[in-house]
Amino acid sequence: MKQFIDFIPLLLFFIVYKLEPRAVEFAGHSVELGGIYSATAMLIISSLVVYGALFIRQRKLEKGQWLTLVACLVFGGLTLAFHSETFLKWKAPVVNWLFALAFAGSHFIGDRVLIKRIMGHALTLPEPVWTRLNIAWIGFFLFCGAANLFVAFTFQSIWVDFKVFGSLGMTVLFLVAQGVYLSRHLHDSDPSTPPSTPKHEE
Repeated sequence: MKQFIDFIPLLLFFIVYKLEPRAVEFAGHSVELGGIYSATAMLIISSLVVYGALFIRQRKLEKGQWLTLVACLVFGGLTLAFHSETFLKWKAPVVNWLFALAFAGSHFIGDRVLIKRIMGHALTLPEPVWTRLNIAWIGFFLFCGAANLFVAFTFQSIWVDFKVFGSLGMTVLFLVAQGVYLSRHLHDSDPSTPPSTPKHEE
């Protein structure tokens, strides 16, 4: 569920972006609604609301959530300040690559890889499986960052659609693949469970 919280502001961003640009009255001021800049403002506001609500409820935010929020404020703020969508196009690649760096760094810093720190309370797996799973997350974030960057600067007419639904689709597919992979190794964590024979493998 946590993986999809980040998509709430993105969906609101997408809805506002797709609106026909118009001027609306709000609190005695004329505000432009529709297009990239009002959508960016919505992204910033909704991110503050979503993560603010999480912080109030949980009394904390995870490091990844802080990174996502800060990146939204920085790149979104620069987009509005300089009236250039180029800054926003760099948000997804930079955030994904920072996540990849964090997962990669955990192989050398600390006593556990990052994915084990995140999921270790719920699963018991052999160390080689944790290592391969962590490497898979590194590859996933590197690929997502590169894909977002390529689409943003090559197919500019669809980059917002890809930013929202392409990222969501890649995340869903990866999580499904991770679930399938884990299902084949969970028996390894319980020494009392005999190894499965080939006829039981799906």
